[in-house]
Amino acid sequence: MASTTIDTDTELSAVNSILGAIGQSPVTSIVFDNPEVSFIYNLLRDANVDVQAEGWHFNTEKHVTYTPDSVTGKIAIGNDILKMDVTDGWTHRKFDVVKRGGYLYDKYDHTDDWSDATEILLDIIKLVSFNDLPAVFKRYIIAKASSKAATQLVVNPQLVQLLQQQEAFARATLMEYECNQGNHSMMGYPEDTVYTTYEPWRGLRR
Repeated sequence: MASTTIDTDTELSAVNSILGAIGQSPVTSIVFDNPEVSFIYNLLRDANVDVQAEGWHFNTEKHVTYTPDSVTGKIAIGNDILKMDVTDGWTHRKFDVVKRGGYLYDKYDHTDDWSDATEILLDIIKLVSFNDLPAVFKRYIIAKASSKAATQLVVNPQLVQLLQQQEAFARATLMEYECNQGNHSMMGYPEDTVYTTYEPWRGLRR
């Protein structure tokens, strides 16, 4: 069966959506020499970072292994890592980690030298490229940036209110997607574990 390719939002289409939301004409390319386009793009970028920093199923990775450099003993942390923490479940939590100067820093021992550790497991929240985001996240980020653009560039309270309502609707759609994808529960969801809840129909087997 042949499949149909449907293009989702790109950064250019996102910028044009925001421009359209505030009554401006679309552009054929993102040219940073244009002050308005540059400003809109920055709003899109900021909204993207703000949303992803909350931590979602698609950009959260558990127990990622980091190893120190064989020469310096340091562990480099990329700029795409928005949040990180020592993996939950360790019996002895003897590290309190933060990012400092581009490297993993231990506040407990006051050092970024990890020569004594063979590896460390971290739970991370990673910044994903806009083009690789799930569609519902793209739409929410565009809606969020649009309401910011209207607030800062347009003197029209009614337009701002309308865009904020659209943002709230996009957020609700996003949360439905997250709940379905994440399979979250009050018991947690660690990998390689199984928890079967009580199923009333099993009582009929007696």
